[in-house]
Amino acid sequence: MSGEDNLLKLVEVETSDDQDYLLQEQVGFILRKAHQRHVAIFAAHIGDLTPPQFAALAKLRDVGETSQNQLGTLIAMDAATVKGVIDRLKARGLVELSKHEVDKRRLLVNLTAAGRDAIERLIPLAREITQETLAPLSAKEIATFMKLLVKLA
Repeated sequence: MSGEDNLLKLVEVETSDDQDYLLQEQVGFILRKAHQRHVAIFAAHIGDLTPPQFAALAKLRDVGETSQNQLGTLIAMDAATVKGVIDRLKARGLVELSKHEVDKRRLLVNLTAAGRDAIERLIPLAREITQETLAPLSAKEIATFMKLLVKLA
């Protein structure tokens, strides 16, 4: 038995008859429920930012100044969504926009001092959110779950 087979043995899902379609057994439904739980935990710890806003700040902390489009790619958001996220963060003074020196069509996004302070303060809370989200799982289950999620993503 391979290591991957061992990993998959940890996750046992009851399967229904091929003729039945039960919503509660569908991957999208289960993922949505898990996501809703995670978002509720996130909101309880970080009520003043949305998960996409937090993701933008966290990624800017990691990469520094980058184009708005590149930031969207890095945090898995389409151009329209990331624009709205950046506009809201800018209105709160957490990011600043500037034009690229050579290509004036490109908007660059960077953290402001307030944005850097905010994300540094929020990172420990984000770690707590992850721990709370994964709390029902054992350490081995967490490792398996994360590997499987990465594989699906």
